[in-house]
Amino acid sequence: MTESLTDNTEYPSLLVVDDDIVFCDVLAKAMTKRGFSVTCAHTIEAALKLAEASTPEYAIVDLKLFSESGLVLVEKLKVLDPGTRIVMLTGYASIATAVEAIKLGATHYLAKPVDADEIMAAFERTTGESGIPISVNPLSVGRLEWEYIQRILTENDNNISVTAKILNMHRRTLQRKLAKRPHRE
Repeated sequence: MTESLTDNTEYPSLLVVDDDIVFCDVLAKAMTKRGFSVTCAHTIEAALKLAEASTPEYAIVDLKLFSESGLVLVEKLKVLDPGTRIVMLTGYASIATAVEAIKLGATHYLAKPVDADEIMAAFERTTGESGIPISVNPLSVGRLEWEYIQRILTENDNNISVTAKILNMHRRTLQRKLAKRPHRE
């Protein structure tokens, strides 16, 4: 499935994994225009089959794949090939999931909406930036609650029932809170 730029140059392989089929197709077209040989998957299982058949040099993984966590896929892709450069995307950004994604081997973590140029820049970043400004605005109470819930959920392997019990919250209440987008800073 690799196409040639010239007789001796190949496109780098890119695996795009997102359960939003339209977003996945649009992103695949944009990344193809930027010089990648792109394959798409919409589930962790399908992505693993593709990666096992041909390990990608690059991957874009959505955090929430239906009811599964893309963090699982990040970890498995890194086991297959520690050199794979992975960018995690999410519409449900939280500090806890960002930290876990990086710990598991993601190169970068970006909150949706995102465009192909931002992803390209994320792939190219190989070091942190110590000069990034520290925000003078503290997080809102709603955002702090979201971050705390995400941290407890991550610590409990995304088990809703255990997390609800720890938070002294009804499981359905927790599910409703998780279904909402996080509060903006």
